[in-house]
Amino acid sequence: MTAADTLDTPDTVDPRPLYTRATAQAAALIGTVRPEQLTGPTPCAEYDVRTLLSHIVGGTLRIAVVGEGGDGLAVRMFVDGVGDTAWPTAYEKVRTRVLKAWAGDERMTTPVRVPWGNIPGRDALSAYVMEIVAHTWDLSEGLGRPIALDPELARFSLAAARVALPDGPREGRPFEPALPAPGGADAYGRLAAWLGRRPLSPTA
Repeated sequence: MTAADTLDTPDTVDPRPLYTRATAQAAALIGTVRPEQLTGPTPCAEYDVRTLLSHIVGGTLRIAVVGEGGDGLAVRMFVDGVGDTAWPTAYEKVRTRVLKAWAGDERMTTPVRVPWGNIPGRDALSAYVMEIVAHTWDLSEGLGRPIALDPELARFSLAAARVALPDGPREGRPFEPALPAPGGADAYGRLAAWLGRRPLSPTA
């Protein structure tokens, strides 16, 4: 762990501003998607760009329902019926809903039900920062890295990932074992490696 990775850790920062920034970054990236890119690969081997977008929108909807006090586990993690050019609109709709759902201070201390248990909302949202930042990197790789990504979001997400995920077997978790980070990797490269992902290009 580098000195930079110890900054902005989940136990010292309100995750709401970071989640707002992370979703704004995702929205900006989604806005660059061209229809001909939808069938391209991503670092998630089972997802092409279209499937990853479906998962990002569906997952954000689940997080909104959790923040509203509902049963997020009943929400599908993928959405259907989004047209090739409608992904920015679909994501902006759920982004607006999720930010409203998590805006209140009481949501930070009230337990919420997530796939890994009942935990304080603050801890859940910190994990959701990590999730959207990781998927933003996945999408960026699939799109050829069209925009610069915010390194502070990656540093926070890496700290959250190191708390939540062991450095070893990860049975029952949607992540592969950690990989060695490439030499000279930036914060996103280190985050991706900890989550068991490989860049599509060796220059990442």
